Amino acid sequence: MRGIARLAKELGISTGTVSRALNDRRDVSPATRELVLATAKRLGYAPNQAARTLALGTTRSIGFMMDLDREAAASSEYFFMGVFDGVQTVFAEHNLDLLVLPRPTKLNAVSYLQRYVSRGVFDGMILAATQRTDPRIEFLESAGLPFATLGRSGSGKNYPWIDLDFEGVAEAAIDRLVAAGHRRIAVTVPADNINFGPIFAAAYERALARHGIGFDPQLVFARGRNEAVGYRLVDELALVPNPPTAVLLIFETVAIGMYRRMAELGQIPGRDLAIIGFRDEPTVRFLTPSLTCFATSLHEVGEDLARALLARLPGQGAEPHDEAVRKLAPLAIRPGESG
Repeated sequence: MRGIARLAKELGISTGTVSRALNDRRDVSPATRELVLATAKRLGYAPNQAARTLALGTTRSIGFMMDLDREAAASSEYFFMGVFDGVQTVFAEHNLDLLVLPRPTKLNAVSYLQRYVSRGVFDGMILAATQRTDPRIEFLESAGLPFATLGRSGSGKNYPWIDLDFEGVAEAAIDRLVAAGHRRIAVTVPADNINFGPIFAAAYERALARHGIGFDPQLVFARGRNEAVGYRLVDELALVPNPPTAVLLIFETVAIGMYRRMAELGQIPGRDLAIIGFRDEPTVRFLTPSLTCFATSLHEVGEDLARALLARLPGQGAEPHDEAVRKLAPLAIRPGESG
């Protein structure tokens, strides 16, 4: 004898009463509910999730979709582990499970997402790596599945998002470099269609304008995020007419390759070329000279993301027509010797 039937026999009550108590139905007295839950815990009872889903119309599971692109995954591992920790901390308080959906690069993003939505696997979804025009957002809106995004997009309407304050980073970095006497400041942006690229580039241009520095498109480098990119970038910067004396990196791992190439040339970061990276990650934390970059609490980013989605789940918070949570996570500069 297993499951509810065993609990019912142990307690001498009907299986229907046991089921209603386990599902926190109002037609069961508090005393009976406490007795059922205590007995279930003592007997090590675990509900049949498939049956529970059919009965309640909910899975208690949230999907987190991310891409399996090798280069992106390698440079984002630490970032996502911190975010996951924050997300699951909040979800655990609400008895929700976080399930990560790693999409292979060869599979269409919407088709991949549609497979799970059509099966009713999740009560809600979190999307990462938002694009400027993101068909996943439009699909989830049409499907009526509650969702939140890690990053902004030009797609969609009233949906919640949490994003890093790329504008604040660009402004603080340019202010620091200009104060140090730099007027020729290069910047790297993503080579793909991820939405924070244009956001960062526009913020960089505005920050230069505030200091009366004209925008030079030759100083904007759309590049990848690995060390080899940084190694080549040192030579590319030197070939620019009136070469830059400083560079702001959207991907801090690029700095590793830059340091290597500069060492080969007998150059020193901070003396021969000022370098500021985006995030303070373990991969760059022990570079010498120390890399100037920015830090944020990834755990708090994850918590904010989870709460933003919770507010959209039925029975948890806001109605669909209410204003969605939208928040920029601040980053604080960590001064180093590189710039």
